[in-house]
Amino acid sequence: MRVEIWSDIACPWCYVGKARFEKALAAFPHREQVEVVHRSFELDPGRAKGDVQPVITMLTKKYGMSEQQAQAGEENLGTQAAAEGLAYRTRDRDHGNTFDMHRLLHFAKEQGRQDELIQLLYRANFAEERSVFTEGDERLVELAVEAGLDADAAREVLTDRTRYADDVRADEREAAQLGANGVPFFVLDRAYGVSGAQPAEVFAQALTQAWGDRSPLKLIDDGGAEACGPDGCAVPRH
Repeated sequence: MRVEIWSDIACPWCYVGKARFEKALAAFPHREQVEVVHRSFELDPGRAKGDVQPVITMLTKKYGMSEQQAQAGEENLGTQAAAEGLAYRTRDRDHGNTFDMHRLLHFAKEQGRQDELIQLLYRANFAEERSVFTEGDERLVELAVEAGLDADAAREVLTDRTRYADDVRADEREAAQLGANGVPFFVLDRAYGVSGAQPAEVFAQALTQAWGDRSPLKLIDDGGAEACGPDGCAVPRH
């Protein structure tokens, strides 16, 4: 069975949702027969490569909230991440264009190292002090090497911005065709869709249903899960 996950490195609910899905997958009886493929979805495709700003600033502009409200939302996300065993910096993160990261992930997929790289990119963006947006291509090359990729090959991909660009755009078009207007979005065997960072129990249900019932795509969504879309990420105000 194949599970395709549309996500963006800038999406905190994708970071949390991946951990919840993996918890369900680890307990799935047929987990060794499940192939996981990560697909591209840019939350901010119109942002220029060098246009980087603090996350709190981005949130206040998108939601019209105060800095205090935005910071409270980040603290809530930190709590959600910690519940899944994830580190999350609630202050002083930044936000930028993720197109090159998606291109590099397509290269990593060809090398069989996609899952390793996406997890490192998430960790770097959400948990580490060094920025994945302001340090240039060499920061991404370092992460690629940590994921088991060749440094020179990764550098060549990043230097030539046409490399894998069509693959990224194709993923994004396919997401739109499937009805995904936010991420994370999980598609199981092209039979079931799961939208948002659902609890592990929902993912477990979807895996079981998709394994035993091949049918047209059905959306498993209670309507209350957090997700990110073209207008930004849902920020809990608690």
